[in-house]
Amino acid sequence: MHKQNFKIILSFLLILTSNFIFSQKKFTIVLDAGHGGSDHGANRTYSDIGRVAEKDITLAITLKVGAMLEKNRDFKVIYTRKIDEYPSLSDRTNLANRSKADLFVSIHCNSSQRPTAYGTETYVQGPNQNNENLEVAKRENDVIFLDEKDKQIFGSYNPDSPESLIALKLQQSKYLESSLLLGGLVEDNFVNKDKRSSRGVFQKNLHVLRMNAMPSVLIETGFINHPEESHYIASDKGQTEIAESIYNAIIDYKKAIDRKSGGSIATRKPEPEKPAEVPLKNDFRILLMSSPTKYNENDPALKGLNYILTLKENGQYKYYYAVTNMASVKDINLKTAKDAGFRNAFAVGFMPNQRISMGYYTIEVYAGDKLNGNSYILQNLKDVERNKDNGVFYYTYGKVYTLEDAVKLQKELEAKGIKNTVIQKVYK
Repeated sequence: MHKQNFKIILSFLLILTSNFIFSQKKFTIVLDAGHGGSDHGANRTYSDIGRVAEKDITLAITLKVGAMLEKNRDFKVIYTRKIDEYPSLSDRTNLANRSKADLFVSIHCNSSQRPTAYGTETYVQGPNQNNENLEVAKRENDVIFLDEKDKQIFGSYNPDSPESLIALKLQQSKYLESSLLLGGLVEDNFVNKDKRSSRGVFQKNLHVLRMNAMPSVLIETGFINHPEESHYIASDKGQTEIAESIYNAIIDYKKAIDRKSGGSIATRKPEPEKPAEVPLKNDFRILLMSSPTKYNENDPALKGLNYILTLKENGQYKYYYAVTNMASVKDINLKTAKDAGFRNAFAVGFMPNQRISMGYYTIEVYAGDKLNGNSYILQNLKDVERNKDNGVFYYTYGKVYTLEDAVKLQKELEAKGIKNTVIQKVYK
């Protein structure tokens, strides 16, 4: 009798533990149907289908995406609106932040003064890149002044101010890479599955993205002022296809994040066990570009990417992004680099702890005008070498024979307050 009671209690505890594990590991996503209520967004009237309003299309697509995600027990879906109402932009972002969401997806429709403009676009938060992008940002930001709450929160924000743009870039930099990954997956699905025309993934300074403490994207599903595309996005068939593409991108995004972080969401019906991925013999970094110009951390030329290793060879600065010895992560890193705008990026293999055969590595600690004896670098480092080339003074420190030792030396200098250094490969 006692044995039977023990089994019942044990089974009950296992069920509770299982439910607790599943509830703890839900991936929270906030779905935002753009505009709503008194804010109709882009709209146009056609003789055959009547008035097409952005607020209606975005809500329909959002609800379809949400319904698909809700069938997966691994996801928790939160909506900024499920009816025709207008939540302020601060309400939308506050909801996402309070919910500690893992992802924010805002769905919109596009418009243009040119009736021939068509195609999809996905925005991620980032620095303004040209005047046309700024005008798009301003157009989206016009909505911000619809209510008093938004005036109080955003009233001091000036999109023309360099300080504001710098602040926006710093605020979102740690989420940019994940946002770019999702944006690329969404646009790939639009092209490959729906046979749509993609205008690409762009970094834009949009209010609805800049206040989110999580990876965030804003998807422009098509142009309302383009007759053919407007009819497509207003149709149930078009909305279903768009929703499926966004849903599939979210699923693939979550799988990629799990692979990259080494984690995964528990499922009640586990997939058949796959062979464990075997690490590659080499480490792989993504070469973004080579340039005679030295770019420091957070320079706009690096398009918001972190984990940059700069290696100077033969007077050229080579910029490498991330490092891994797993093939799947390497492919993810390469896609992230390409989606950020480095279309010619490619993976380069580095043999771990390989000793350089002819020459050595040193650290370029400064390049510019001649330093005086009271400089922080010269006061804190001994045996600094100085060379002059084309009127520029180059100061280098140390001599090591593997890239790993060079990275270690670079970190030691950073701990001393000597930053923005570059590893230089010297051939002898």
